[in-house]
Amino acid sequence: MTSILLAVLLAVPEASPDTVVVCPSPFCQAMEPWLQYRRDQGHEIVVVSVGSSAEEIRGQIRKYYKQGGLKFIVLVGDSPAITEVRDALPPGRVPVHYAAAKVNVLWGSEPHIATDNRYADLDDDQIPDVAIGRLTADTPEQLARIVGKTLDYEQGAGFGPWRRRVSFVAGVGGFGRFADLVLESSVRFLLTRQIPAEYAVNMTYGNWRSPYCPDPRQFHDMTVQRLSEGCLFWVYVGHGLPYSLDRVSVPDADYPILSVADAHQLNAAGQPPIALLLACYTGAIDAVEDCLAEEMLRAPGGPVAVVAGSRVTMPYAMAVLSCGLLEQCVGQRCSTLGEAILQAKRTMVKPSPDASEMRTVLDALATAVSPAPSKLAAERAEHLLLFNLFGDPLLRLHNPQPIGLDLSGSAKPGQVLRIAGTCTVDGPATVELTVRRDRLSFRPPLRSIYPTTSDELSRFQEIYRRANDPRLTSVETAAHDGRFLVEMTIPAYAEGPCNIRAFVEGERTFAMGAVEIAVED
Repeated sequence: MTSILLAVLLAVPEASPDTVVVCPSPFCQAMEPWLQYRRDQGHEIVVVSVGSSAEEIRGQIRKYYKQGGLKFIVLVGDSPAITEVRDALPPGRVPVHYAAAKVNVLWGSEPHIATDNRYADLDDDQIPDVAIGRLTADTPEQLARIVGKTLDYEQGAGFGPWRRRVSFVAGVGGFGRFADLVLESSVRFLLTRQIPAEYAVNMTYGNWRSPYCPDPRQFHDMTVQRLSEGCLFWVYVGHGLPYSLDRVSVPDADYPILSVADAHQLNAAGQPPIALLLACYTGAIDAVEDCLAEEMLRAPGGPVAVVAGSRVTMPYAMAVLSCGLLEQCVGQRCSTLGEAILQAKRTMVKPSPDASEMRTVLDALATAVSPAPSKLAAERAEHLLLFNLFGDPLLRLHNPQPIGLDLSGSAKPGQVLRIAGTCTVDGPATVELTVRRDRLSFRPPLRSIYPTTSDELSRFQEIYRRANDPRLTSVETAAHDGRFLVEMTIPAYAEGPCNIRAFVEGERTFAMGAVEIAVED
């Protein structure tokens, strides 16, 4: 039976393949549902066996690339640990490539970067030509879990508000004046400008002076909760290690954020996010023990995919990559995660003439204040190698349908505003008046002295909740034949730049839209 299955799986399709799967024989049976599902979608897939070295595997992939039409590479299985003998590949492993580090070594990284990028760079220009991802399983059971989670994500019928949610968790910088400036500027731009207003964004920040900081004693619990409640993207920005994220430091104490031991606590089944770890080492695929990105991917309630770096990563290049990726997903609305990452990486090295405003700002800022502006291009190129996708590059992204919003009436406190919406989706609809994302709906208390009592720290939670709730008022309705009409009374305390945003939950898709308004007396 096994030999028959292998013969089927290793069969070369008549047409040129658009997908190459590198699959060790112990994983072939667990991959069968994935292969059948993708072929039913119309993909031409060829499965190749694991060679004796990374270069031999690359040679097999390159043969199919030369036929034309190759778009995706899927590596199945974990990489050998860096301490394992490289000329005796352990069973069920697909080796990473190692590239010489040139920039991050100046900040203490190892001399070689573990990367899957070379498999995807098939014309030897150091830039990926196709999308690539790795299903990092150690056992067939783990692979079956990853495959099941991937297929559930695409086939699932849950199109609720979690699909418009983007969650950020941030530690305190501490990278240095230049690095912190770049990172904070890019995060602020992402939150206020690059992510469209119709998305619901929340922030959990490890600076106890910020209104976005929960009770520091509960920071870990809030991190787990934000991931488990479901979201489109879950983004961590800060320091990292192979097996954990940084700790939140306050006077005389520090508290954990997340580690591999927490993977079993994650409970986002049915609404798993795509996780983006903008931190050092969290994607150290060749570490002796499985790294944080691997454990999160394998967890039943963890993310459906994780993008993470394998060595020391640097704020400027991370900011460029993350902004590019989110632009591809929520701006350009790429159809698959792998293609979004591919385009983000390619434009990272070779920006288009009409580069985004964010990229222009980041490059100008880095050039002006970097202690080594001549190395910025090399830094960006190195991060193509550093960041790898833990997950399926063919993962289809559920892009929203647009909602057109027409307003009539008065946008003044106490007055009634009529809001008409049109879309192609029928179902429950929510229409909200929110403050613009660069504002809060209230004036938070100033924190100049760290609290010393439990009651004072507990009050952080209410401030944190309010800071992450920009809504001034909302109305529930339903869209029928793609239309809805609501009347909304503007609250007496509303003022300044605001947004009307709407969300419609359908059976097989969803829709959302937003318009900016100014509430004035």
